[in-house]
Amino acid sequence: MSTDPAAKFTLLRRRPFLLFMGARVAATIAYQMAAVAVGWQVYDLTHSALNLGLVGLVQFIPSLLLALYVGHVADRHDRRRIVSMAQLAQAATMCGLVIATMLHLMNRETIFLLVFVLGIGRAFEYSTIQTLVPSLVEPEVLPQAMATASSARQTATIIGPMLGGFLYIAGPAAVYATSCLLLLCSAVIISLIQVQRAAVSREPATLRTLFAGIAFIRSRPVVLGAISLDLFAVLFGGATALLPIYARDILTVGPQGLGLLRAGPAIGALGAALYLARNPLRRHVGRIMFASVAWFGLMTVVFALSRSLMLSFLALILLGWADMISVVIRSSLVQLDTPDGMRGRVTAVNAVFIGTSNELGEFESGLTAAWFGVVPAALLGGVGTLVVVLLWMRLFPQLLKRERLHEV
Repeated sequence: MSTDPAAKFTLLRRRPFLLFMGARVAATIAYQMAAVAVGWQVYDLTHSALNLGLVGLVQFIPSLLLALYVGHVADRHDRRRIVSMAQLAQAATMCGLVIATMLHLMNRETIFLLVFVLGIGRAFEYSTIQTLVPSLVEPEVLPQAMATASSARQTATIIGPMLGGFLYIAGPAAVYATSCLLLLCSAVIISLIQVQRAAVSREPATLRTLFAGIAFIRSRPVVLGAISLDLFAVLFGGATALLPIYARDILTVGPQGLGLLRAGPAIGALGAALYLARNPLRRHVGRIMFASVAWFGLMTVVFALSRSLMLSFLALILLGWADMISVVIRSSLVQLDTPDGMRGRVTAVNAVFIGTSNELGEFESGLTAAWFGVVPAALLGGVGTLVVVLLWMRLFPQLLKRERLHEV
């Protein structure tokens, strides 16, 4: 598949798009660094797989409770301001983690409380920031813009965990303080972006407007199938919550090894994003997405059974490659098939699905690990993902047969 030089040139010359990527890189590094520190601290304090899973559940609850309201706000107010304020709130939470750590007040309950507050900020940020991209580029180059932005974000996802692991040598407070500064930088950059957007109605929130995103998704089988496939596949296949246990007890590689393992999926995702930015998908996007999710499940099985750091690292890289292909296809389908006036609410509902698959998936992994053991839990997750792929191919034939991302 050939590269589109004109599209690449357009993206590189767009200052708002470049600012957007810079802000996402800073915020992603901050979050990934904090995730390493929180995961290691929780397991170091409690030695409990269930508590690692609860970290994900605590982060997910705000997204679930606030999803409909966040979508309504994003469709009716300045999305840049929403993202900036959300990142400032997360920076303040990082300060709280620094203070609690330095004053030796850190325990399970304190971590859960601060992670919950962090989850509130991320609920507003994550749902809103994705809706900015269609306002920065034309629909024809949106898939390439998504892949390019994902390349930058995945680079940050590689840097973040490794940087967090090395900074942890100086203590978790150093990690949280650095994350705070990066979030402050991101908030400032976002405020500098100029967005061209048509005027929107600011009608008051009603049950009809709040639930409009759900109604829209239900009326679009392709959108519903793409979102729900991600939900259930990653819900069962998300073994990343167990990485601190694999690093400490199974592979015995310490916090630096944990940073390397957490960077593995991002390395694979970066490679896939760079490839897709140069070679946009033009045909058979439905089949490619299903194949990618199946590969994700298979690599989860390999990781579950591995006792070698290099094999585990390779499995995570290949897992990340497959996941990124699926993410770009799914995100592009959702954004391209949704009118701008609905993007906030639809993206907010999508964020709940993603949060369910990620944070609630971490809880599921921690819970099954507590019940059956770490390796059986990761293995069951990978097999469960493969089963979901087979079921969704039967339930959503329109998605399987989708040929192109942008259907005029």
